[in-house]
Amino acid sequence: MLRLAISGLRSRWASFVGSFIALALGVGLLATMGLGLASTFEAPERAPQRFAASPVVVIGQDTFTAGGRTHELVHPHPVDAGLLRDLRALGEVRTGGRPGAPVDARGVDAVGVDADPGAVRRVVGDRGRVLTGDERRQADPEPERDAEALVMVNALLGTAGGVTAFVSVFVVASKSAFAVALRRREFGLLRLAGATPGQVRRALLAEAAIVGIAASAAGCALGAWGAPVLARVLVDGGIAPAWFAIGDAGWPFHTAFWTGLLVAVTGAWAAARRAGRTGPVEALREADVDQGVLPVGRRLLGAALLLTGLGLLGWTLLTDPSDLLKRKTYTTQPMIMITAVALLAPLLVRPVARALPLPGVTGMLVRASTTAALRRTAAVAAPVLVTVAMAGSLIGSAETVTASEAAEARGQTAADLVVTGEALTPAPVPGATLSPTAPTAVFVRDGDVAVVRYETRAVADPAAFAELARLPVVAGDVRDLNDGSIIVNEDWERRTVGERVDVRLGDGRRASLRIAAVLALGTGGNGPYVTAANAPAAAVDRIDVRLAPDADPAAVTAALREATGGTVAPADARAAPATSPQTRLGLLVVLGIALLYTVISLASTLLMATSVRGRELRSLRLAGATRAQVLRVVAVETLVAVGIGAVLGAAVTAVNLSGLAAALAALSAPVTLALPWTVLAASLAACALVAVPSALLMCRRAR
Repeated sequence: MLRLAISGLRSRWASFVGSFIALALGVGLLATMGLGLASTFEAPERAPQRFAASPVVVIGQDTFTAGGRTHELVHPHPVDAGLLRDLRALGEVRTGGRPGAPVDARGVDAVGVDADPGAVRRVVGDRGRVLTGDERRQADPEPERDAEALVMVNALLGTAGGVTAFVSVFVVASKSAFAVALRRREFGLLRLAGATPGQVRRALLAEAAIVGIAASAAGCALGAWGAPVLARVLVDGGIAPAWFAIGDAGWPFHTAFWTGLLVAVTGAWAAARRAGRTGPVEALREADVDQGVLPVGRRLLGAALLLTGLGLLGWTLLTDPSDLLKRKTYTTQPMIMITAVALLAPLLVRPVARALPLPGVTGMLVRASTTAALRRTAAVAAPVLVTVAMAGSLIGSAETVTASEAAEARGQTAADLVVTGEALTPAPVPGATLSPTAPTAVFVRDGDVAVVRYETRAVADPAAFAELARLPVVAGDVRDLNDGSIIVNEDWERRTVGERVDVRLGDGRRASLRIAAVLALGTGGNGPYVTAANAPAAAVDRIDVRLAPDADPAAVTAALREATGGTVAPADARAAPATSPQTRLGLLVVLGIALLYTVISLASTLLMATSVRGRELRSLRLAGATRAQVLRVVAVETLVAVGIGAVLGAAVTAVNLSGLAAALAALSAPVTLALPWTVLAASLAACALVAVPSALLMCRRAR
């Protein structure tokens, strides 16, 4: 069997080039992503900086314990004056203010102490935390910045690795099935020569194993080269911090190599089973018109995946529509629908092809050839389907969510101007009504154990806030917000107006607040709201401003800049969030992987398919067609196959975006669909520019 497999590889090397390249690329990308992921698991160990000269550091209380877990306070307590006096009695004390933390008459946020750690702990007790050794880094500005900087890198590389695995399995499996379909006469001859079904299957699996081993080895070498390049791209794109670099982990190479080999063998397994079941006489008799192209097992699997995808979409809409707005969901869930439609593609080719406008004799020939060669058409359409569906679903979903957030934000304020900045001073300005707010958080117990943190806005002037805010209230009245109340949203377990809820405020204090109003959940930015009295340490970072009817906008703007020290802009400009460049770059990286696979799959599939069409093309010449007419028929037929893939991909995109629109409507958020027309057009153009030349190149050789 090994000799037969090697002979098959030699005689049909062109059929395996595409699979080799796709698999090597997939293994290379997996190794690259794995090396990147391994480098994100631990941030670099940095030496203490702020209090490097102090053996002991004391910081104010910055955590609280609830539900058996420790939670970080949003507004840590300072080291108060009494504790400072006690610490000075032990030794020299160095004080310093952490940027952004409160430093006032009550004390400072951290101090260094030249004293015995045990003595310091006895003095501090539960009034603060004592840090020694490397723990002293926690008193540095933004102590978790290194770890937090890797979160986006980790998410991007994990998503890209998942997409790589999905697309590589998809491409290798579809190419294996198509290659076996083209070799059915060869298998018929082998069966006539006495080969058993098991021998045919083992020969195909041996071929796949040889290709898999060679491609996986090449892919690992590619990954070792590509990982440092990826690190530089991530740093230059602002996704990764400047110090990010690839480590020396070995497990990504093992994972990528064995995954590649498994993909190669698994992709060929189903095709090998089918080849082994084909009888010799049946294979030799089979006509050029494809028949029985969709086995019962494939129909059932495709239908099951289609129902699963639709079922998951419906279930999420009914139970937690906000989940559909999350990047993790709209990145992974479309893959189920894509796989289902790709499996059922041979059933969909004929109706889609008949619906396309194909006038004239050329159109008649193209339609007849397209609907007769279902395997070939489906093999060309499938990778295009993947690219279009992923571009529409991923980037379309991200931009739709962003556009809806922008529309929601624009509709929630009656302000004319917005002032933004850190630690703004909300001083009165003639001719303007000011509504300052600050970021804080509240903690609420969910059930018996869990504690949920809600990002919250602290309102400095409840009357001005009620005058300027246009919130989506479903119950209650925002004018009832005061120091003893809270505005919540529909995500809260307890959300009855007038009911009291027990919360932990951002500084750890317990409070029992009455629910003044309940807001629709929206895209996730609706509430909660408390007054500034419940977040005294929160620094104002936004001031909504409404101009008086007779006010001069230029004069008010200048006065606001001078009084607050912030940036003043029209409310519409500040209320319109946009997809961050880092997020968009990450999505384009994922889409680029799919497009690269599509290009490889299209080129290799068309080279392989057109190479066996010599008799068909010669028949057209004998019927009177000129060489130019034959080439035109092949080109149009290829474009039709690409178009069918685009139509199927658009259908998958429509289903996913319809689900997202329904989720936004269920959350009482504006529905603003945004399709990435430029990206879709560029992807389709790339597919066409690769597919047509590949088909025409092999068409010349086939004639």
